[in-house]
Amino acid sequence: MFKSVNSNWDATYDVVVLGFGGAGATAARFAADNGAKVLIVDSAPEGHEGGNTRYAGQVISTGSDLDDLRDYYDDLAKPLSYDKDLMETYVQGLYDMPTFLKNYLGVEPFIMTDHPKSAVSKALAFMRHEYPELRGQKTHDLVAVHEGVADSALWKNLRQQVLDRSDKIDVLYETPAEHIYQDPYIKSVIGVEIKRDGKSLNVKANNGVVMATGGFENNQEMIENYLGETSLNPIGSLYNKGIGVKMAQDVGAKLYNMANYESYGIFHGLTPKPEAGQRSQFLPFDWPAFHQGSLMVVGDDGTRYFDENEMHRHGHIQNHGEWRIPNAQLHPYVIFDEKKYQELKADKVAPYPEFLNLVEKAKDLKGLAKIMGVKSKTLKNTIKDFNRFAKKQYDAAFHRDGDTLTAFDSDGPYYAIAMVQGLLNTQGGPVHNSKAEVLDPDNNVIPHLYAAGELGSLMGRKYNGGSNLAEDLIFGKIAGENAATVKAQVQEPTDSTDATAGASENSTNNNGTLGSDAVEENFTTAKNQFIGRSTAGMGNEVVVRVTVGDNNKIKDVEVLKQSESEDYGQKAIDELPKAIVAHNGTDVDSIAGASASSRAVKEAVDDALKRADV
Repeated sequence: MFKSVNSNWDATYDVVVLGFGGAGATAARFAADNGAKVLIVDSAPEGHEGGNTRYAGQVISTGSDLDDLRDYYDDLAKPLSYDKDLMETYVQGLYDMPTFLKNYLGVEPFIMTDHPKSAVSKALAFMRHEYPELRGQKTHDLVAVHEGVADSALWKNLRQQVLDRSDKIDVLYETPAEHIYQDPYIKSVIGVEIKRDGKSLNVKANNGVVMATGGFENNQEMIENYLGETSLNPIGSLYNKGIGVKMAQDVGAKLYNMANYESYGIFHGLTPKPEAGQRSQFLPFDWPAFHQGSLMVVGDDGTRYFDENEMHRHGHIQNHGEWRIPNAQLHPYVIFDEKKYQELKADKVAPYPEFLNLVEKAKDLKGLAKIMGVKSKTLKNTIKDFNRFAKKQYDAAFHRDGDTLTAFDSDGPYYAIAMVQGLLNTQGGPVHNSKAEVLDPDNNVIPHLYAAGELGSLMGRKYNGGSNLAEDLIFGKIAGENAATVKAQVQEPTDSTDATAGASENSTNNNGTLGSDAVEENFTTAKNQFIGRSTAGMGNEVVVRVTVGDNNKIKDVEVLKQSESEDYGQKAIDELPKAIVAHNGTDVDSIAGASASSRAVKEAVDDALKRADV
């Protein structure tokens, strides 16, 4: 959209960052460190910001040999072409990643290679070299901010970097970006339109706008148009709705990698089908019982369509020599027999205790076929073939390891669990160069506009885990620094016959700011009441108020603030305070499936008890 620089503005900043995820937080922090007054906005409410960075595994790609990294990422990109300078900047950033974490995030980097006996390193060994057949894979590695995984630790660090600069950075939650404004004469980006409490606000950006809004995982129309699928469900943020793609189109940006996305979980991205509007809860990839025995996955017609035991590569499987994500089935199912059901029921390492509540039971194969909406004859033939493979210990269809094959029972009952193809993130968006500057279709720079993160990622084909988080940091820093560079202010023509010049006489440029939602909150206490805090959960801060009796016993635990998930996290919020009061301490069982949320509640209570000297 075009707008005169002399038009009315509701506020003015040096830099405006759209999206408070990993890339946006990094861009805002480095823009502030380079002297800019920054506004960062996000469509999510507080505690749900963070984009996919909040839900990611928290490990970042790196490597100890530059030449190996160049070879590895060259092979990951093939057969697609790519910007050599952009890739070289990225590879250099990967090589320097441990130093980045130490210098800018204030942590001692946890490099997997240096800790071979760590449980985290062992669990993620496959991801360190996700494509072991490619050149340069031997020194590709993963690094984290601590010895942990899938605990939001990286995100919490990046968020805290922003909050620590509250004098330079204003944060607005539940404030989506709507449009980017360009000067009508020289096409420089001069500001944005955002929506706050249902009201549109125009914000001038003196030096630059950074787009870091993530992908379009929760925009069904874009999923159909760009990915050609109709049955994908987001695993990460529910607030990635593709506004960055729309805004990029508004200003004439060149788009790329629009058809590429990543999946996850076991079974190459399949997850139990969630309720409408909910995130998919992906299953741990290290649950052995769910990869073997009398268990298989069938697609829309009741036939198998891949090797259920094959190690996933972010949803990619072999397709005639190339790694691709399979076409998403409309209603895939995991099916198994009675002996497998009993095995899963008794398995102590099941990811969620309620998992088997999703099971649908049928007394025979005809009934199972009816549940799944497939032809009974087809399903019977599929199991017949599978049983023959199991007998020979050779899967002639998909070459599943023979040792993992067990024939189905000849008699029922049988079981099915409805699945859905999970959508971890999309990679497409506006093309940017090595300076994070957004380009138009002729590869010209759109002045003062920058992009970072999954919006316009350079991951076009094969993907190694940790690569997107690395992009967030590498290009988030570059975007923030370049956006903060002081620019010559756009000047409108002075020709008196020009309409915009006349309008400028009555303009009301507002050089003020909008304030920030990220402020310290104070909670009241009465006698023998104490406030405790923790950031150990999957949301933001958990704040509790603990009431202690005269006999030093815990009388009450109130959760005053929390933003944990509405499923398992909410169970921890609801149930643990009562258990802690009953037990008079935090040495109580965590809520299954909500270990992080449980840890946060306990830690917050312990913090309050320390203040009470109990």
